[in-house]
Amino acid sequence: MSIVPPAPGGAPPPPAADWALFLDIDGTLLTHAETPDAVYVDDALRELLERLLQFCGGALALVSGRAVDDVDALFEPLVLPVAGQHGIERRDAAGQIRQLPFPEERLRQVAQRFAAFKARHPGIVFEDKGHSLALHYRLAPHLEREVRTLVEHAVANLGEDFMLQAGKLVCELKPGGHDKGSAVAAFMAEPPFAGRRPLFIGDDLTDEYGFAMVQRMGGHAVKVGEGDSIADWYLPDVAAVRAWLAGAGK
Repeated sequence: MSIVPPAPGGAPPPPAADWALFLDIDGTLLTHAETPDAVYVDDALRELLERLLQFCGGALALVSGRAVDDVDALFEPLVLPVAGQHGIERRDAAGQIRQLPFPEERLRQVAQRFAAFKARHPGIVFEDKGHSLALHYRLAPHLEREVRTLVEHAVANLGEDFMLQAGKLVCELKPGGHDKGSAVAAFMAEPPFAGRRPLFIGDDLTDEYGFAMVQRMGGHAVKVGEGDSIADWYLPDVAAVRAWLAGAGK
């Protein structure tokens, strides 16, 4: 994927009612925290998402590296269409959960090695999402190389069924062949998303797959924060994202 700087001064126009909205969570709707469980969803954000869901006729989905159960716990009592673990699991607009098959026994063995690595290195956060495993080094950035090497070795041992997914101060081991772009494509093949213009908002390298997919479908991508991107438009931070979304229908 070719990554280029966002268009200068490229703030998006107000959201339109005939768009399908795909929203990353961490770094987009929520400011990054030191650990994944340290984030907080306020009532104002819940109310905003509920209003947007009505505005877009139900064509709104959260697309995250988090597991679906984790997303639900954050946003309860809201139950939204969501793709979790970079598209490995997905709840459609009708509420049906779809999970991809994966070699669970081999992944459990790797999880033990990752847990042992965490125990030896203070500051490392190990996140076992079920279908994927993440090692966060936000609190120990000096361990980046060791973390990446550990995950790379795991991928080499597991073979083509798995891949390394790098993100902001995190390396993740996940089943290959699926990403945020494939999750968007699956949603767009179903009502109420089908036939709408897709828009994806995200801040991280993992979101570039979603950006590329919506662009191929004639839609648009919004990059949050600094960094090279293929996105069409730019917003500086989480506060700007929320303010922009709040302008829908106004």
